[in-house]
This record gives sequence, C-alpha cells and structure tokens, in this order.
Amino acid sequence: MPVMGEKGVNSTELWIFRRFGIAGPWRSRWRSIVAIVFFRLWVSSFLMVDRVSSGCLPDGEGSWSIGIFYGKSPFSLAPIELSNKSNEKSSAWPVANPVLTCASVSNAGYPSNFVADPFLFIQDNTFYLFFETKSVATMQGDIGVARSLDQGATWEFLGIALDEAWHLSYPYVFNYRNNTYMMPEGSKKGDLRLYRATKFPLEWTFEKVLVSKPLVDTSLVHYNGYYWLFTSDFSRLSIEKNAELEIWFSSSPLGPWKEHRKNPIYRANKSLGARNGGRLFIYEGSLYRPGQDCSGTYGRRLQVYKVEKLTKDEYKEVPVSLALGEAKKGRNSWNGVRHHHLDPQLLPSGHWVAVMDGDRVPSGDSTRTLLLGWTFFLLLFLIVMFIGLLVGVMDCIHHQGNYLIVSRRNEPFSFWTNTHSKLRRYAADISRCILAFKGRVKLKTCHGKLTIIFLSIIVVVLVCMTVQYFYGGNGAEEGYMYKGQYSQFTMLTMTYDARLWNLKQYVKHYSRCASVREIVVVWNKGKPPIVDEFDSAVPVRIRVEQNNSLNNRFKDDPLIQTRAVLELDDDILMTCNDIEKGFRAWREHPERIVGFYPRLLDGSPLKYRDETYARKKNGYNVILTGAAFMDTELAFKRYWSEQATEGRALVNRLFNCEDILMNFLYANTSSVRTVEYIRPSWAIDTSKFSASAISRNTQQHYNIRSECLSRFSSIYGSLPKMAWNFGSRVDGWDV
Repeated sequence: MPVMGEKGVNSTELWIFRRFGIAGPWRSRWRSIVAIVFFRLWVSSFLMVDRVSSGCLPDGEGSWSIGIFYGKSPFSLAPIELSNKSNEKSSAWPVANPVLTCASVSNAGYPSNFVADPFLFIQDNTFYLFFETKSVATMQGDIGVARSLDQGATWEFLGIALDEAWHLSYPYVFNYRNNTYMMPEGSKKGDLRLYRATKFPLEWTFEKVLVSKPLVDTSLVHYNGYYWLFTSDFSRLSIEKNAELEIWFSSSPLGPWKEHRKNPIYRANKSLGARNGGRLFIYEGSLYRPGQDCSGTYGRRLQVYKVEKLTKDEYKEVPVSLALGEAKKGRNSWNGVRHHHLDPQLLPSGHWVAVMDGDRVPSGDSTRTLLLGWTFFLLLFLIVMFIGLLVGVMDCIHHQGNYLIVSRRNEPFSFWTNTHSKLRRYAADISRCILAFKGRVKLKTCHGKLTIIFLSIIVVVLVCMTVQYFYGGNGAEEGYMYKGQYSQFTMLTMTYDARLWNLKQYVKHYSRCASVREIVVVWNKGKPPIVDEFDSAVPVRIRVEQNNSLNNRFKDDPLIQTRAVLELDDDILMTCNDIEKGFRAWREHPERIVGFYPRLLDGSPLKYRDETYARKKNGYNVILTGAAFMDTELAFKRYWSEQATEGRALVNRLFNCEDILMNFLYANTSSVRTVEYIRPSWAIDTSKFSASAISRNTQQHYNIRSECLSRFSSIYGSLPKMAWNFGSRVDGWDV
C-alpha cells in the first residue's frame, strides 16, 4: 500500500501539494476534486446520450436515406430533381432526393437513426412506402410507413406499421386474393414470417411461418406459373456471409415452399450480387433481379441480373447495366458511397417509378471515426506529458526511481508488488530517456526552443484531429432540409480568359456541394474553354456573350432549371457548408437577396463603405450580389425591366455597380425586408492578389460606387433607412 505522510496523505499526493502550493482546506478536498474530475473526464465518456430524445445519431450501420426516381423504363431512371417536381410550401424548385430521411421519422415522434430497404405499394394514385427505420430506443429495425398523394414529391410519415421484439427490415408487401400481406426480414427470430393487414397500412397480424430458416432480404415474384422466393440464408459464416443466394418455389405465396434443386445458387463471392437488392421485376417479358455488390463494404452498390432460365431444376442469370449512374459528390451526396436496394414498378401511364436507398458513409464509419478520435487523444496526452516532463513542469519522475513506493519491505511478495515493481523499472527507463534527451536539448538554446515549437505544432495538429474525429461528424457537407424537403440551385459566375485558372478551381470545388444542380459560366471575353477541361461533378455550361458587360450576370436564361441561383464570383472561395446555409436561408425567404457580403450604405449623400463600417454600426441594408442567392424569375425580370434601363446604362458606362443596382431595384419594388446576411465560417477573396480584378484599387473602386449611389438614388429613390441587425437569426448564422 502507498506510504503515508501527513494525516492519511500518501507520498505522491504530498509531492503534488508541495509542487503546486496546495495548502489549507484545499488539501482535505483534494480527493473529492480528483474523484469529480475523474468522473467527468473518464467515466462520463462511456455514458450513452439519451437516445430517445432525438434521432439521426451516428450509427455503425450507416446513415441511409431514401430517394425516388422516374423513367420511361426501369433502365432509364432519373432522380426526382430532373423531373422538375416542385413544392411551393417548402420553396423546393425543384424537389430533390432524398425524399425520406431519419429526420422525417424523428420529427414525427419516432426517433430514428436511418431509413432503408424501401418498398412501394401503389393504390390508385396514392403511393405507400414501407421501409426499415432503426429505432434509437431499441437500436433495432421496425417497419415504418409513409404516404404520398403527389406521386412521390412529398411524403407524410404515418407511423410504425410493424414492431416486434426482434429486428425487422426488408418489408416486401403484396396483394393476394383481396388480402394485403407483408413478408419482412426477421432472421433474428430464426424464420421467415408472413403478416396480413387487418387495417391497412398500420395494423397487421401474424399469419404464418413460411420457411423455418433465418432468411434475409427475401423477394417474391410470380413467373412461369409458379411463385418464387429469392433469398439468402443468414446463418452462413465467413466468406459465404452476404454471398449466398437461394431459390424456393410454390404454387401459392402462402406455401408450402420447396427448395430449388441447385441451392445454394451462389455461396462464395460477395461481388456477384448474391444477396437481393430489392424487388424482382418483369420488363418486356424478361425477369430481372437486383442484387447487392458487397465487396469492400456491405451494400456498396446495386447490380441487376437478367434471368435467362428459371425452372425447378435450373437457373441462369447474366449481369446487365442499370444505367443509374454513379454519384460524383462523394460523402456530400446522399447516396455517394453506397446504394443497395431498388424497387421499380410500372405505373398505369406506362412510365416507371422506383425508390432506392443510399448512404454517404461506408459500413462501420462511425466506429472507425470514434476509434481514430481516441487514438489521436491518446497521442495528444502522451506528447503533452512528454513536453511537461521535458520542460520540468511535471518533473515527478526522478532518475533514482524511488519516487513511488508501492509496498512495505516486510510485506509478502504478491502479484501487485511484482506489477508495481515492473512499473517502477519502466518509469525509471523512461526517466533516463527523458533526462538523456534533456541533456542533448538545451531548452534555453535556439535549438531547444525550436524543439519546443515543433512539439507545440504537433500538439495543435493533434488537438485539431481529435476535435475533428470526435465532433466533426461523418465528414460530409450536407444540404439543409427545409420543411421536410431538399432542393437544388444553379451556380452562376461571370469571367473571361484571363481568369481561366481561377475558374477551374472554382468548378472543381463548388461542383461537389450537395445542392448544386449546374454551374453556368457567363463568358464575357476571349476564347471560351471546352467543357471537358473542367473536373466537375455536375454539368457545366459555358454561355458566351457578345458584349463584355457586367449586366450579363443577370440576363434571363431559359435553360436554367432551378428557381434559386447563386451568383458567386470566381475569385471567392468558401466552404460548401456555408453555401448550403445560405441556400437554406434563401428557401425561408425566397423574395430576398440572401448573401455573404453585407454593406451599410447611409449618409447624405450616400457613401460606399466596407463591411467593417456595417459591423461598427451593427446593421446592413445591402447584400453584394457577387456572392448571393436570388430568385431567377424575380431578380432577372426586375433587372431587365424598362424601369432599370437607365441604371443598366450607367453600369455599362462605369463597368461597375451592377450589384448595387439590383439592391435598389429590390428595395424600390417592396415595402418589406429585401436582404439577409449569412456569415461564412471563412471566405478567401483571391481578387486581392490578382491583376485581373476590377476592384484591385480599393479606393478608386469605392469612389466609383459612391458615384453610382448618388445616381441610383436620384433615379430610384433612397435605400431603406432601417438597417437590419447582425445576430437576429435564431440559429446564429448571421452573427
């Protein structure tokens, strides 16, 4: 036991008291303080958060969500955003995938970490969507159901259709003899069960066990006079996990079921798509089976197979192209890393609709992130300890090795005394190494100071990495949902040949932002580039103009497919997350100019000043449109109206002030607030370092703008005298 010094205090504690000057009543409170700190820093790290209070928490299985697709055939499906379906209530022009997420379920009072395995059930013009939702209360799958009355553009979550004491997923729903049945996966129970709807879609009763095996992802199809089950046995181990396919057949979907003679069809290669990936479908007389390619990670992608022969004794299938296309935005896309389930169905119109799930992270990503976080934290702890020992702040290890006495001389040998003896030897070895290092590195010399600076830089890097992995989420810069829906916008920038390098970096960066639909480049001067020159995740369109005019920025463009346009100069760099915040704020008030560079234009006469002045006055009344969202139908029509003719002429003459003119036009036609500011976490204006920028001479630029203010005021009247304060948003995005 530890050697005791004064009144129950061991030698180590006594050293700490003397080293740090702890005296008086604080000594008696020492152990209580240590206990509290220990609990806060160590024990509390193992406590789980209240999982019932909120959903969409990091989950080792992923962050799956559900999207909808339309096409003339199951092999020409396109996401909903390309069908230009819109929703005025959520300012979604257009509605974009995903259409159902964990937030859709959690906001309805059923906290969920993800939604997956979607199956459509269509009644007349009503779509019902059955899917797995992972409950944060039980950490297992339940079967949820949502309804759409507009063919999939908007969804209402109705509730939990089926909840058992075991995990449920893959809710295959079908009609048979005027009854509606559900055949979910429940392999944890050890069998394949059938349920019948007693009050569709929320009330179901257990009907019977179809197969007494732990089958997963079971799909049913009626083909060539028989009912066929395509499924996998989840009791398989090792390389056969997610690599096995079985077929069963019967004259009725209610059974009895018999095994195919060639079972298992597959059993060793996860990349072959053995495990089902959704509903089997018939197109132009042929049967097709979606399967999961599980190589690398579970549910990596879908593979479709054309069934060439299916009898009770034989089976043959060949892979075909699904032509869905691969997501190019990586983790910023809702299905950028994985998609493993597809349910295509033929509509009465002859067109096809399909639902698909997708994930932006690989399986086990949250666990890997947590482990990396703790690894960097441990490295940080060790290097801080090393620095402390090096500079003498924590000089508690003496080279004699007698700083810690762990047993009395007359105590019998025990496991603990042996263990502590080894620890003393290790500590002595470490102490000798540190003393040797201190002997080599004289801290007061230049070399010693550089060593400390270098170690400090490593500490800063490790702190950043630790914080990133603990609190940085999954590394995605996602879009922000508004009123349960996502949307998209078009980016528009104006440039010319002298700034081509800027433009290439601009396109490469911003095309990966989640909500960007297209990038339009207004080419004002010089030979335009070829679209293939750009590394872009979205379509890039070069719009060549005849005249070099700043007015071209706001020219009406019928090829733009979104209502929202982000006008962003090619010399401004900011994060995708800041861009997504601005888009969300614009969707709340699409009648406003929402941007990232505020100005307060006041005085008599009006004078143009920078953002510092607006900050000092704590208000703004103008947003520069070189980095701003606006409604194309509203803004461009105003700018090219007859009322704006004189203003456009001034812009052409001065080659400046088009953004100020837009603000005057908004203010002149509205009696309510017309601008809103969102503060970027960081933004780099590369025009300050470029000889090709029109505003490089700041004072001259400001003088020209002050002249514009005077002229515009005489034409359109004054700007709003009321300045909008910073920090007025509840979310703090404008602080």
